Amino acid sequence: MEEHTIVLIVGAGPAGLATAACLAQFSIPYVIMEREDCSASLWRNRAYDRLKLHLAKEFCELPHMSYPADAPTYIPKDQFVKYLDSYIERFDIHPKYNTDIKSCTYDEGKECWISLACDAVTSRVVRYKSKFLVVASGENSAANIPVIPGLHDFAGETIHSSLYKSGTAYSGKNALVVGCGNSGMEIAYDLATHGANTSIVVRSQVHIMTKEIIRLGMTLVQHTPVNGVDDLLVRMSKVLFGDLSKHGIVRPETGPLLLKEQTGRSAVIDVGTVGLIKKGTIKVLRNISKINGNVVEFEDKKESSFDVIVFATGYKSMANTWLKNGESMLNNDGLPKKEFPNHWKGANGLYCAGLARRGLAGIAIDAKNIANDILSSYDMHRCETN
Repeated sequence: MEEHTIVLIVGAGPAGLATAACLAQFSIPYVIMEREDCSASLWRNRAYDRLKLHLAKEFCELPHMSYPADAPTYIPKDQFVKYLDSYIERFDIHPKYNTDIKSCTYDEGKECWISLACDAVTSRVVRYKSKFLVVASGENSAANIPVIPGLHDFAGETIHSSLYKSGTAYSGKNALVVGCGNSGMEIAYDLATHGANTSIVVRSQVHIMTKEIIRLGMTLVQHTPVNGVDDLLVRMSKVLFGDLSKHGIVRPETGPLLLKEQTGRSAVIDVGTVGLIKKGTIKVLRNISKINGNVVEFEDKKESSFDVIVFATGYKSMANTWLKNGESMLNNDGLPKKEFPNHWKGANGLYCAGLARRGLAGIAIDAKNIANDILSSYDMHRCETN
């Protein structure tokens, strides 16, 4: 079976939905497909219970739709999902769920993208022909767990942060969190406050901020050079948290906003974890060297036994497994070759949305850029065929 469309969007997370809405504003035909049975499955099914958006709501809106006036400044997970449901309804978006993309290949002769997708319910394979292809499958499409000697023989429980919900089941147990990003720090806090004997592996340098400090910085940087804003944010952090290096947390030389701009690495928004680290309730440990049974050995040769290890070690893009002609846009890791803000466009009508590690604000920028670029080509194509 073959279907034709102007734009094929792969992925119905926030990036795919935002792109669909922007295309709808221009009445450009599109098909949006999603391998899961719902939109934004990461938020619905793979987010821990206490999660809130770490940035203020004004930096987390999708194009053409604000949050309700009475929405809190920092949106809880469930309210964000409701926002996405309202977004889908408002822009009349109809994703093809349970549809797994198998391959996308550009046909030079026909000047179009040929994509094969399989319906997971019926096993029917559909061939799509599209003028444009948008990769919106996300940088978080597959859980990333590091290779550690002995991990497969660990005697306790291992879980990726995408499957973690709450610390209620781990009260009284020895829990190790690997990863000191926002998820890792918040999961460590959640475990500790639910009575787990909690440790966290801090593998890299990290900025610790409050949500108020980051909100101030993101507001100021719109009018003030980033270096000056970063200097202010670091000074405020030092006053509030003190010297955390003696607790095993080292601050990067590059400021938090510039680091995010250059590498995509976000500052950690503290939810109370730092206070528990200072009290000794949460122990900070070095990177893991190996595992033997339920005993974990660290790089400084210290050893401890654990009942559970939670890997808050991020995700990876899987776009390269099905995108066959993506060399103009993506690197070997399935992420953009070009730096923001020029990352979103490849050759032959190929685009990506939400792969620049710029959060929801970056998704909104990508979606608008893609829709505007497709509009100019689409209008030209219509003029040529009339």
